[in-house]
Amino acid sequence: MTHTTTIIHANFVNILQKTISPAEIIIKNGKIESISNTDKPCQNYILPAFVDAHIHIESSMLVPSEFARLAVLHGTIATVSDPHEIANVLGVAGVEFMIENGKKVPFKFFFGVPSCVPATVFETAGATIDAKDVAYLFEKHDLKYLAEMMNYPGVLYDDVVVLEKIKIAQKYKKPIDGHAPGLRGEQAKKYISAGISTDHECFTAAEAQDKLDFGMKILIREGSAAKNFEALIDLLPENYENMMFCSDDKHPDNLLVGHINELVKRAVARGIDVFKVLQCACINPVKHYNLEVGLLNVGDMADFIIVEDLKEFKVLQTYIEGVLVAENGQSFINSVAFDKPNFFKAMPKNVSDFALLAPPNYTEKTLLKVIEAIDGELITKTFLHHLPIENVNGKDFLTADVENDILKIVVVNRYTPNATPAVAFIKNFGLKNGAIASSVAHDSHNIIAVGTSDKSICTAVNAIISANGGLCVYDDRNGSDKIGLLALPVAGLMSDLDGATIGALYTELDKTVKQLGSTLKAPFMSLSFMALLVIPQLKLSDLGLFDGGKFEFVEL
Repeated sequence: MTHTTTIIHANFVNILQKTISPAEIIIKNGKIESISNTDKPCQNYILPAFVDAHIHIESSMLVPSEFARLAVLHGTIATVSDPHEIANVLGVAGVEFMIENGKKVPFKFFFGVPSCVPATVFETAGATIDAKDVAYLFEKHDLKYLAEMMNYPGVLYDDVVVLEKIKIAQKYKKPIDGHAPGLRGEQAKKYISAGISTDHECFTAAEAQDKLDFGMKILIREGSAAKNFEALIDLLPENYENMMFCSDDKHPDNLLVGHINELVKRAVARGIDVFKVLQCACINPVKHYNLEVGLLNVGDMADFIIVEDLKEFKVLQTYIEGVLVAENGQSFINSVAFDKPNFFKAMPKNVSDFALLAPPNYTEKTLLKVIEAIDGELITKTFLHHLPIENVNGKDFLTADVENDILKIVVVNRYTPNATPAVAFIKNFGLKNGAIASSVAHDSHNIIAVGTSDKSICTAVNAIISANGGLCVYDDRNGSDKIGLLALPVAGLMSDLDGATIGALYTELDKTVKQLGSTLKAPFMSLSFMALLVIPQLKLSDLGLFDGGKFEFVEL
């Protein structure tokens, strides 16, 4: 960065003092040299920049350097980033790819050490991060925190490996992030007492209040799939010192539109005190995670934004360490070259690989377990339904019931050449034709697909395999045979293209999925969580149907 002396006149928003006054701010060598009151009327407002308190950069399908180019447009200059998506594919090497790529641009990526790779033993991942790896990442890279401890049963039942990772984080004096959806009462108390300080998985206000009462900090999440803002925002006025905003997972089309600024705008529009809202968006993450981010104090690094007003929060300028990195919708962060590491060994599949025999003694009264997806949530329910059968060569095979919105869902191991796909059924994806598939499937990132027929599923899955990762829509309406593909050559999770291009490609795929009948707000994002076993209730891994409440495999 090139530093010069900059003088800014704006209404200075002092969040902690809860004051707004015209001021002259002098920036020299990347730091705030002075802040002086002035009688000169000011039109715009200067305030600390926004921080996303928990995000998986990989979910944007952009490498960190490209994510940064979009985020600064919306006044975000830092993220608390959990790289466990790429870690599940490439292990420590994947984490180090994210760190090094992030260093190539003037944006503040604060990565954590993934705590649960793989997330469970009930799925096949591409790598493992053990306790020695956790210590190595803290020691070599001084990462900021131990990322979300999804294995909450391991905490509750004193799993030796889980406790060792927590102990290592405490040795390095690092905060520990939580992930415990639905955990209440004494179990929540024990989980928190192990040293876990945050949770972004609360989907009811009662659950969040429970955890706040036990001393935990609660993150209000509003991502592309999981949306908990409405459920939790009314807790903010009384608990603003212990709450933050995060997106968790943010698809590229959404990132083009907005980021944390949108949550701030919505919260203020509800009549919540602007200073309390901004403390959650700008200050609390910096304090909690001990981030090297300036907060508009004299001597701080000059990290700040200038907005048009304190209602719409239209970002006019974004500064990082005194350098203007975005202005009026234009990003001044340049694209950089990067490698494209990957791990993809799956071989093309046959239609017959996705056939599923009916259980013995199957009758018209037999009910089978169906995953019930819930729009805007990561949790699912178990739905019981009688599925139609098709007799082929004297054998009865279960088929999708498209009329009743019961489709087939499959997960294909991408790390082993010829593994047998896992097959089950799912409700609420709404497709009337075709199929969708993705190599973004939390957390192990095997190939996941939902479709109306075995042929359509096979076509979509093979398109993903041929591209070594990506998103696919197969459209077979009216006898057509169209494949829409967004390739993700970086670990099967991220593109090698710029954000605007990826956003447009993703928008086109999303449009096609909805033309095929899906009513989900973000069908690809919802699809990606149907293999996430640590979120109740019914999910599908590459090894079979899984009950996340009982934490065990179940029969169809």
